[in-house]
Amino acid sequence: MKRKLITSALPYVNNIPHLGNLLQVLSADVFARFCRLKGYKTLYICGTDEYGTATETKALQEGKTPQQLCDYYHAIHSDIYNWFNIAFDYFGRTSTPQQTEITQQIFLDLEKNGFITEHEMQQLYCPQCRRFLADRYVRGTCPHCSYEDARGDQCEQCGKLLDPTELKNPQCATCGGTPEPQTTKHLYINLPAIISQYQPWMEEASKNGEWSNNALQMTKSWIRDGLQERAITRDLQWGIPVPKAGYEKKVFYVWFDAPIGYISITKSFTDITGGDWKSWWLDQKDVELFQFIGKDNIPFHTVIFPCSLIGSGQNWTKLFHMSSTEYLNYESGKFSKSKGVGVFGSDAKESGIPADMWRFYLFYNRPEKNDTQFTWKDFQERVNSELIGNFCNLVNRTFSFISRYYNGCIPEVDGTQSSRADVAEPIKQLRKAVESYKKSITDLMDWANLRDGFHQIFELSSIANKAFQDGEPWKNRDADPEKTEALLSELCYFIKDLLILIHPFMPEYASQAASFLGIKIWSGNVFNEQKPDYTIPKSALSWSNIGERKGLKTVQNVVIIYKTLDDKTINAYRERYAGNQQERKKSKEPAAPAKETLPADAIFSQKIALKTAKVIRVERHPEADKLYIETLDDGSGEERVILSGLVPYMEAEEILGKTIIIADNLKPRKMRGIESRGMLLAADYFEGETRKVELLEAPWAAPGTPVLLEGEIENANAEAVAEHYQKRPHSIDADVFFSVPIQVTDYSVTIAGKKLTVDGKPITTAKTQNGTVG
Repeated sequence: MKRKLITSALPYVNNIPHLGNLLQVLSADVFARFCRLKGYKTLYICGTDEYGTATETKALQEGKTPQQLCDYYHAIHSDIYNWFNIAFDYFGRTSTPQQTEITQQIFLDLEKNGFITEHEMQQLYCPQCRRFLADRYVRGTCPHCSYEDARGDQCEQCGKLLDPTELKNPQCATCGGTPEPQTTKHLYINLPAIISQYQPWMEEASKNGEWSNNALQMTKSWIRDGLQERAITRDLQWGIPVPKAGYEKKVFYVWFDAPIGYISITKSFTDITGGDWKSWWLDQKDVELFQFIGKDNIPFHTVIFPCSLIGSGQNWTKLFHMSSTEYLNYESGKFSKSKGVGVFGSDAKESGIPADMWRFYLFYNRPEKNDTQFTWKDFQERVNSELIGNFCNLVNRTFSFISRYYNGCIPEVDGTQSSRADVAEPIKQLRKAVESYKKSITDLMDWANLRDGFHQIFELSSIANKAFQDGEPWKNRDADPEKTEALLSELCYFIKDLLILIHPFMPEYASQAASFLGIKIWSGNVFNEQKPDYTIPKSALSWSNIGERKGLKTVQNVVIIYKTLDDKTINAYRERYAGNQQERKKSKEPAAPAKETLPADAIFSQKIALKTAKVIRVERHPEADKLYIETLDDGSGEERVILSGLVPYMEAEEILGKTIIIADNLKPRKMRGIESRGMLLAADYFEGETRKVELLEAPWAAPGTPVLLEGEIENANAEAVAEHYQKRPHSIDADVFFSVPIQVTDYSVTIAGKKLTVDGKPITTAKTQNGTVG
């Protein structure tokens, strides 16, 4: 069994990572967690990339030394990744002695083997700052797309790699002055001289490691266009010194030394734990290197870094599988660290949205083959429909049903052993689904096809939800206990399997839901390299336990983990994270929603639709202690379902057959898996200290009769009433409905002192003299 060495692109240290940046460390985390669950020997290494022009520039802007800046942002990065539950084996940094040692040695090996050249070049020099300007110290107009604020190394607009001398209208990023081209010397890695060794390796590695299509195509295009010698030194102070006479005032270019950080961070880890970093990186045949990066970093990982390792003459561990992503864009534009646009890790942490809910959306929407767009509307819809409406709903409805009707004891029934085909066959189909999807998801995850694997987990959850719905345990609990107990038992094991499958993606949610079953899912120890232990303890479940059907006894301490995201909440988030980070600092709280300025009776007449309905059926909700499911004749010709919390206040017989008042155009909402289309209106009153509830009734009216305020319209004949009623909005939010207080005054139901009427007759109460209606 091959060992898995996992890295994600080293996040640059000079800013807070946004969601697009987080995709890489999160993706590697999911794959590492999967590998640990599978029992693979796994090491996940990452850290902050700290050298280079950007750090030096940012430090200058903030009045810090580069080291102080790196210390500050390294702590911020660590805190954000910890909050997102990213389980690195070690999260290090590149500004270390280990990085200097290994980078300089690879350079010396390249130089010894004849792969380092020296060239004079024209470089921009700032007379005012009295220094040569490294690429990121120059800003100007991109020669390819005419973007007017391109960096000297790469245009953010079109993505083209640049040389500072190519920029039109160049300016010094420090003083704003106009730099002048002057001659200087730099060292280059001679990629054309390494190509004869590199290309056979690339062709074999890309085939054996099943590189993604975009990684392969981009790599081949670099080779097709002809590799060029690339400068590996820069005129900076903050970086790794070049161990060569005449280069005392220069450092290595960050893109030469940054990938070497994967090696040096491993060494930093083993220097702490007492292990040997070479057991992962040098002269190893049983290590597979999986690297997770964004598409803009592909050539550095598939061409430049491997060429550096090959040219050194040492037998380094090199890329096996590349998992690259396209861009994750934000709303109508792009995420941008430099411009502060988008949702950043610190924003996510402070949002109140759980980390696993963010993880869910990022993987459900992971841009594996095309750029994808983060929008708050899509975030809301995916969370509400797939995460909560599908997966969480299955967990909640199954566990709540067992808690309520079986005192939390899982029926010990193996439905496949039943002599009844209608009992055994559905259970066998559920087990076949688990077996089939386990194989498919495993195959996808073994090659880090995370999005497809994630989607299949939700497909499997949908199969179980359908089985619950088709089995109708709320009806068959008494009518067919054998069938119901077999289904519920199987669903508990099915959910156990789903929780193991989803654990790499959503470890916190999966662990909490697993605790309801009294089980623990293996998350993997951060092992000590001196004494590595990959053994999965018997007390924890792993990938191998998927499909097992033994050991579950009870369901306990069940709570609702996630609630749906409503429009008001989502609109507030969209407002909060609009603009850029600097603008947000001025006002951290979203703008308060505009308040209705119309008087209450006018709001009612224009926006709120009440009508009569007859209750034709009343049932207890199978998953909620306090809810009735009322089926109504509302005069439309179709049955209507409304849920109410009336169980503590009246028996079903007291509701059945009555003609009541309902909120007709209140936006539907799901309550424990069932859609409620409106609301029954009832008045509150007290007998002593006991709260009582009385339904508003209109026994004289036919179902579907509109409710009006007295004097609301002139000529209140049936045709005029119907026309007036139909002018109201088809659907309103709860905020609009509850902005109009409905009162009971001396047994009459009123709004703003005006009586509510049905067919010209006032609605009155029998027991509530004065009170409120809701």
